[in-house]
Amino acid sequence: MMGLGSTIGNFFCSIRLLLFIVVCLMIVGWASFYLRDSARLIPTYKVPDRFWRCPPLDRRSEDKTPSSVEQTVKEESEICPALSPNLKGTIPLSFEPSLNLKEVQKKYPNVDNGRYHPASCRAQQRVAILIPHRNREKHLLYLLDNLHPFLQRQQLDYGIYVIHQAGDGKFNRAKLLNVGYLEALKEEKWDCFILHDVDLVPENDFNTYLCDTEPKHLVVGRNVTGYKLWYKGYFGGVTAMTRNQFAKVNGYSNNYWGWGGEDDDLRLRVTYNKMTVVRPPPEIARYTMVFHTRDSGNEVNNRRMKLLKEVSKVWKTDGLNSCTYRLLSVEHEPLYINITVDIGKPQY
Repeated sequence: MMGLGSTIGNFFCSIRLLLFIVVCLMIVGWASFYLRDSARLIPTYKVPDRFWRCPPLDRRSEDKTPSSVEQTVKEESEICPALSPNLKGTIPLSFEPSLNLKEVQKKYPNVDNGRYHPASCRAQQRVAILIPHRNREKHLLYLLDNLHPFLQRQQLDYGIYVIHQAGDGKFNRAKLLNVGYLEALKEEKWDCFILHDVDLVPENDFNTYLCDTEPKHLVVGRNVTGYKLWYKGYFGGVTAMTRNQFAKVNGYSNNYWGWGGEDDDLRLRVTYNKMTVVRPPPEIARYTMVFHTRDSGNEVNNRRMKLLKEVSKVWKTDGLNSCTYRLLSVEHEPLYINITVDIGKPQY
């Protein structure tokens, strides 16, 4: 009996061992199958070469902290809006009879050598205001007193140039404006030129002193004409032209001595160059003209109609490229740059 029981026990041990081996083989086979199929199902990604190429270092920014880099980007991207948030619309104008230059200078200490630029943003354009002048000191004071705050509310980078005609000969407004353009460009590469009479003061600061894609006439109406356009085609008083626009028409004619005709001549030059005059809305482009009598030396130009008939023939040779003058002085006053010139006398 003992021999039989021992035989049966060995048999069951062998069976258990065999089952264990079978189970182990099954586990190993199952694992191999799973790993092989899993590897087949995992996608293979090819990383593009550009992800592995490091860009060259910008040595200029190595010493900048993240905050300073962000500040630089911010400063470079902040351009003043075309319509400033500081605008007030129609504003009361001041013409105090007792006003003097020192009082005006005290009002605007942020203007330096006739120049100003906004501190909070980069201006849309660099604007040169050109004012032909002789014997109009009070008018100039009134204009400076009202124009500086007007331009600053518009967030302009600007310079005011007063072009003073020396001597007591016949006045030539057009030639003085040519001189102002040429001399101003020696100091700064201005984007826009505002050709401005000394006796016209803007009333509404939404009338922005920025140049357009076409020559812009800013005086649609003034108090002495009932705030209506003086006549159809009027292009005088205050005009805005880019540096390239003014150069394209060869500036003004140099031959209009005395009052009248030069603005109509300029409008014809604009037309011959296939440009169009644009204007702001009449309710915005309003000016107050400070009263004055006709100046000695600025009598009505009796030759103006004859000159206007010749514009098509002479505009390419009579203008900026033929403007001769003797520069007497350039003085950087606190509120403006004063250019004094001898422009000669008429040749007739």
